[in-house]
Amino acid sequence: MGTPISTIRNLGPAMEEAFDRAGIHSAEELRALGPDAAYARLLQTGTRPHFIGYYVLVMGLQGRPWNDCQGKEKEALRARFDALKAGNKAPDRTGIEKILNEIGVIERN
Repeated sequence: MGTPISTIRNLGPAMEEAFDRAGIHSAEELRALGPDAAYARLLQTGTRPHFIGYYVLVMGLQGRPWNDCQGKEKEALRARFDALKAGNKAPDRTGIEKILNEIGVIERN
C-alpha cells in the first residue's frame, strides 16, 4: 500500500482523499509523479483548481512549510498553476450522464 499521503508536510486528510479519487494512493506514488503531474490528475478527476492547494503541494513535496513560497518563486508557481489549470479540465458531463455520475452509476472523474 505504501506510506499515507498525509505524512507529507502540509497535506492532510482532505488532500489524501482527493488524491485517492485521482488514483494516487501513497506518498511514494505522489513523489514519483511530482507536483505538476499529480495536480493535473486532481484537476482531471474533478478537483476544483485552487492556487493555494497547488503551492501547498509543491512546498510539501519539498519538505517546506506551506507559507515559505514568496516573491519570484510564487510568481513562477502561479504561471505553472495557470498552465495546469488551462490544460487539465474535468470532463464536462451534462444531461443524463451528469445525473448518472452524481448517483454513482458511472465512474466518477
